[in-house]
Amino acid sequence: MKAKNSEKDMRTKKKSGLRENIEAVVVAIILALFIRTFVVQAFKIPSGSMKQTLQIGDHILVNKFIYGVKIPFLRTTIIPVKNPERGDIVVFKFPGDPGKDYIKRVVGVGNDVIKIRDKQVYVNGEPLNHDFGFYTDLQIIPAGMQPRDNFGPVTVPENSLFVMGDNRDHSYDSRFWGFVGLKALKGKAFIIYWSWDKDNFGVRWNRICKTLK
Repeated sequence: MKAKNSEKDMRTKKKSGLRENIEAVVVAIILALFIRTFVVQAFKIPSGSMKQTLQIGDHILVNKFIYGVKIPFLRTTIIPVKNPERGDIVVFKFPGDPGKDYIKRVVGVGNDVIKIRDKQVYVNGEPLNHDFGFYTDLQIIPAGMQPRDNFGPVTVPENSLFVMGDNRDHSYDSRFWGFVGLKALKGKAFIIYWSWDKDNFGVRWNRICKTLK
């Protein structure tokens, strides 16, 4: 009788242990989904539109809480925190294809007037001078051909952003397809946690844990 009870107790303990493990896995998955949805998310840089700030193969973390808590899918902000500022590096759903995520730098916010003349960017009539803009092409394209080097002036609508890539000569951004609505924002990039140089098949150790400005 004791042996049977002992076997029964062992089976009960095994079931109890299995249940605890399953519960732990479920909780971990729920917690991971919560963090990814509302707090922080990882992204990989696939193109060179943000050079030299971001290189192809950089892996970054994006703060999803900084611009407020949004209802998933509806993208409606239920807990506002702060609005994006000029100079922020933001990840957003591409207006032309919401299934794609883009990363650019905020150049103008609501009611700002943006103008570009011979590659020089002006915000509200003042030249935008910073270390982020990166140019490699000496050619200046006339406004009648395309808006890369000569653009505007345009006024950024309320609840919208004008964004550009730091690699100004090789970035598909607001100059070409327009504004980004605040609802499309996913968050602000703040750190590089990993960087892989596929051309040289090696880790860029000097970029790991680099904060983004």
